Amino acid sequence: MSRIHDALKKAAEERAPEPPVNASRTFVDVTEGISGSGRLWNGLDPAPIAGKGKTDRQPLVRFEQLLKRCAHPKWRLDPSMSVFGGTDAKRIEAEPFRTLRSRLSQIADTRTLKRILITSSVPAEGKTFVAANLAQAIVCQPDRRVLLIDADLRASQLHVALGAPSNPGLTDYLRGEVDEDAIIQCGPDENLCFIPAGNKASNPSELLPGDRMKHLLDMVTPMFDFVILDSPPATPVHDPSLLADLCDGVLFVVRAGVTNFELAEKAVAEFPEKNLLGVVLNAAERDAAYGQYYSQYASG
Repeated sequence: MSRIHDALKKAAEERAPEPPVNASRTFVDVTEGISGSGRLWNGLDPAPIAGKGKTDRQPLVRFEQLLKRCAHPKWRLDPSMSVFGGTDAKRIEAEPFRTLRSRLSQIADTRTLKRILITSSVPAEGKTFVAANLAQAIVCQPDRRVLLIDADLRASQLHVALGAPSNPGLTDYLRGEVDEDAIIQCGPDENLCFIPAGNKASNPSELLPGDRMKHLLDMVTPMFDFVILDSPPATPVHDPSLLADLCDGVLFVVRAGVTNFELAEKAVAEFPEKNLLGVVLNAAERDAAYGQYYSQYASG
């Protein structure tokens, strides 16, 4: 964990750009030649809807069948939340996400890495921004598929970044009110799919550890190259630790010059043996952080 410790320390000392609200954002990154294996369905039955017993629907067998069954709403990407655009500035800001994509892929070549949890120590450090743009970086590659899941059931924001409907979603599925087909949205390019957080839940920490969450991930994972989960911050609640048990790796987001080192170190301690992949530095000055990867922890 010493490399993670050093990364958090460096992030805390990094000078944030001025003014912070309009600052150019640069990151620490990881992935690229993602394995395309395992896209066929794993044979599990869809989870039953509450009150209806075992579903009579056939399990989804292929990604193509998922496309036919899921929703296809019109998304309107929030330009302030995406670095993938047509301007030169946007292209420069997208490059660190391509680096992150490449480094994650290097890890995926050595061990299983399909489900990635993205979290932070406190709110407003940029974890949702990182999750949305990492997904877009991956699907820019030919034939790569990503499922984004908004698992922040307390303060969901991924649907805002994507300009997508916020429900039905994960909470509705976990309560047994809808099936998998109802909560998965397919984006305009069909290789990026999304599960929003859904309607508000008063008991997220009780919903997440249930069998339905594991069942959902077991069903969708074989059809995608990556499943990326945006979780709540790790310091206020225990949800990220619960979700990390279901994932292959964790990316921890810190905000340059803002994240408190001691608080971040305490939050990282929640994932001692949960495949902490590294630290992503958000909102650093481009000259100071461009192209740099502060820490990678890829043992196991």
